[in-house]
Amino acid sequence: MKAFFQLSGQLIRKLRSGSRRGQTLVEYALILAIITVVALAVFAEMGRHLVIIFSSINDILDTAQSSH
Repeated sequence: MKAFFQLSGQLIRKLRSGSRRGQTLVEYALILAIITVVALAVFAEMGRHLVIIFSSINDILDTAQSSH
């Protein structure tokens, strides 16, 4: 997260310079930020599903062990 804030600071400095290069850098940073947010959302959702799957497996194994 620290790297993200450092990148943001660099982007702001580039914006203030008014150059086309700074504008391109900002556009790439925005794309990177959007990809990061989407990836975090996907990983969070995958985590929830994995917890459900492993809980189900654990319940099945507990049931099988208690029946013996």
